[in-house]
Amino acid sequence: MIHPNLNRAVLALLILPALAPVVQAHPTPFSYLDLRINDGRIEATLVAHVVDLGHELNVTPPESLLESAVAQSKKDQIQSLLRSRLLLSADGQSIDPVVVQLDPLPDRQALSLELRLQGNTSAGAIGINCLLFPYDPLHQTFLNIYENDKLVRQEILDRNHQTATWFTGGEQGLIAVVKKFTVAGIRHIFTGPDHVLFIVRLLLLGGSLRRLLGIVTAFTIAHSITLSLAALDIVSPPARLIEPAIALSIVYVGVDNLMVGKTGRDLRAWIAFFFGFVHGFGFAAVLKEFGLPRSALGWSLFSFNFGVEIGQACIVVVVASLLAALRSRHEMVSRRVSQVGSVLVILAGGYWFIERVLVK
Repeated sequence: MIHPNLNRAVLALLILPALAPVVQAHPTPFSYLDLRINDGRIEATLVAHVVDLGHELNVTPPESLLESAVAQSKKDQIQSLLRSRLLLSADGQSIDPVVVQLDPLPDRQALSLELRLQGNTSAGAIGINCLLFPYDPLHQTFLNIYENDKLVRQEILDRNHQTATWFTGGEQGLIAVVKKFTVAGIRHIFTGPDHVLFIVRLLLLGGSLRRLLGIVTAFTIAHSITLSLAALDIVSPPARLIEPAIALSIVYVGVDNLMVGKTGRDLRAWIAFFFGFVHGFGFAAVLKEFGLPRSALGWSLFSFNFGVEIGQACIVVVVASLLAALRSRHEMVSRRVSQVGSVLVILAGGYWFIERVLVK
């Protein structure tokens, strides 16, 4: 009787040669996209493995794409594939990639595609959205961006990271940076309920518009410092500490508002300045998601902070005006609103603290 292990060994020896061509035929799941920006023109080259292209184009065997005549016959299909998988834009306007040349690369088992980009290529911000071969979850596209023949940006795009933005040099790129990050700062203030609530609480006790703007500006100065430190990776506390700390800052300002009536001390400017350092680290986490342009780092930081200040000023003007109108007509109701508002601030901050400690 032959031992079972010997049977398995013989079976493995018989199967392995049959599997070898399949294993060898499976490529490393990479493609390569080069963007070259020169004198307001954008050119592109894409190198893709024939196995990936063959799968998407239903070409069997995929190695037949290495024959120039076969590759040329699939040019329109490849063009259609790129229009849905490689989305390029200039200042938000679509740029259509057109295949102008196909070159087989037998040594790399790949095709090289020369692309002409149709549209406004003389722009400040170039956007890339790329997911070429979604059938393969491991596929990655290596992006290289050259400006005036100098490599200025490298990125790996995959299923979980499909987009990148490059701000070109010169005046147009600078304008694009200022526009994008100013709007981002404004949007973040109005979509960040914890920051809005912190600011609103600082306004509940009232005061002149100049004083209230001064309080909020103290907050801006402080968070600008820590935002810059974190964005430059000089100091980067973990989010698991910063997010609960922001929630605690909201609880504190609510409690302080209730205590002012008893102590008579108005320390809002100092409170705003102190906790501004904490909130700055929270802003930095959002800012990094946009991908800071190293060529215009100072302008991107300034613009984001400027946008935050604009958003805060809008909140001050609206909330302070409403509270002033209420105070001039119903002093007692105004005090009650301040007290109830402070309690609600404490409850909201407490809820966020528990959620961020236990959930995150």
